[in-house]
Amino acid sequence: MTKTNFFENQTPTFIDLFAGAGGLSVGLEQAGFKLVAATDWDHWSCKTLRANHKDILVEEGDISKINLNDFSERLGRKTVDFIVGGPPCQGFSQLGKRLKDDPRNQLWREYMRFVEFFQPKIFLMENVPQILTSGEFEIIKEIAENLGYEVKEKVLHAVDYGVPQKRKRAIILGSKIGTPSHPVPTHTDPNDFNLLNQNLNPWATVRDAIGDLPLEPTGEDWHIGRNPTPTSIKRYKAVPPGGNRFDLPPELTPACWKRKKTGSTDVFGRLLWDAPSLTIRTEFFKPEKGCYLHPQAHRPITIREAARLQTFPDDYIFCGSNVQAAKQIGNAVPCRLAQAIGKELLQLLEPVADSVQYERVDRVATLQGQFA
Repeated sequence: MTKTNFFENQTPTFIDLFAGAGGLSVGLEQAGFKLVAATDWDHWSCKTLRANHKDILVEEGDISKINLNDFSERLGRKTVDFIVGGPPCQGFSQLGKRLKDDPRNQLWREYMRFVEFFQPKIFLMENVPQILTSGEFEIIKEIAENLGYEVKEKVLHAVDYGVPQKRKRAIILGSKIGTPSHPVPTHTDPNDFNLLNQNLNPWATVRDAIGDLPLEPTGEDWHIGRNPTPTSIKRYKAVPPGGNRFDLPPELTPACWKRKKTGSTDVFGRLLWDAPSLTIRTEFFKPEKGCYLHPQAHRPITIREAARLQTFPDDYIFCGSNVQAAKQIGNAVPCRLAQAIGKELLQLLEPVADSVQYERVDRVATLQGQFA
């Protein structure tokens, strides 16, 4: 009997909660899923989602105000295969104050409200690694297990999946159709090659991502730079590849940095051509916020360069001002990481789909035999 391909007739569907610009959605669609709805509170993120996904339901506003019966009626379905999303993480992030009672720590409850209502076969929640050591995670896991999900959690490093950026994310998976698994790395540090990982690709680099772009920003297609002051340009020129604020001479070092002899070594840092970038955050256009100086040109990276480092396709549309686009890009899940996770989860869905098809075909064949 010829094997029936379930996905020829039905592409697995998903809803993206707290979707932002849609980095998760892009990667999951590249893996073979179909986005049918998304939510976010940010107006410009929602415009971006609508510009790139014209046939989906985009719910803009406070997620806690969404009536799920009304939402599912407008969506035209009461079930989906997959729910994904990253509840805002500022309450957990090591960059913030990590306040125990931060209300943003509770937005995962809205995520789980959708899971309980739609009962998807699988779910994916992404967040900062610190969530896995929080009391909230234990509650999330307990709620999910009570709903019938098997839960597996792991911190994934984006650079191990072909993303030219060192960025770690906690990926929480839940499944009702078998044990969910995280993707195995496809890339490794070229300095750590050995007999066990020699089949892996070397980490993607900044050069791989942006080496073909003009050194001078064109002002088009988001290859847009800042207008630095003469003093800023002198500071940029003083930082060597791989260097940071500690490489500035005294006459160019701001007084606040002179008083602060210790601290982050990525501030005012310059990227290396032949290494991955450090984490791209929302204010990558400000070198005083992190390691955002171009490897060669004396300027911060452009919006297009940051989008490349987040592995967004060049034809992806970002709506809003430069600052609003940068915020969307910096908050996104790297598309290539999402694609790797999606490919792994698709394998979990396929056997279930195929077994349903075989069961139906075998039953028909048996009935036909009885009446032959």
